Amino acid sequence: MGKARLEAFTDGVVAIIITIMVLEIHVPQGTTLDALRVEVPIFLAYVLSYINVGIFWNNHHHLLQASERVNGKVLWANLAMLFWLSLVPFVIRWIDEAGLTALPVASYGIVLTGAAIAYSVLTQQLIACNGHDSRLARAVGHDRKGKLSLALYIAASALAFLRPWVAIGLYIAVALVWIVPDTRIESLVKNRTPSL
Repeated sequence: MGKARLEAFTDGVVAIIITIMVLEIHVPQGTTLDALRVEVPIFLAYVLSYINVGIFWNNHHHLLQASERVNGKVLWANLAMLFWLSLVPFVIRWIDEAGLTALPVASYGIVLTGAAIAYSVLTQQLIACNGHDSRLARAVGHDRKGKLSLALYIAASALAFLRPWVAIGLYIAVALVWIVPDTRIESLVKNRTPSL
């Protein structure tokens, strides 16, 4: 089965997720710096979430560029990843309304953990569909970066109950690790030998 519909569907859902997130940003109620300061937390949550959703979308794009075909299991794994990403606007709104408190900040990490697990399952399903000797399988290798990110998301979710700011710092750290596209797959797409 071809991958074009999966790419188009994912692009559309990600666009909707980002649109919903931006609609959660409110115009300040006044013309002073104090009025603007009230909206800073949701704006910063939006920036971090925009980057995180963008990272998943970017890496998803590279996965599909390195894949030749998809199957039903890939479609379901993709839907699982999109499900978790679709919860991002909900949790950033909760953080905005509740503040940087334990449960909303932990929930943000749980959503990112769910998205990361689903992305990993999607990767494994794409490898199974395209073959364990495929270009994608060789490029992904052991995926140390993905495993580290997942561990940091889990740790941050737990730490949110003790120190919400530390959890936010870990979420930012993971985003910084992924801000540069995955060079293993990027080099594969450019017909170079991937660096594992």
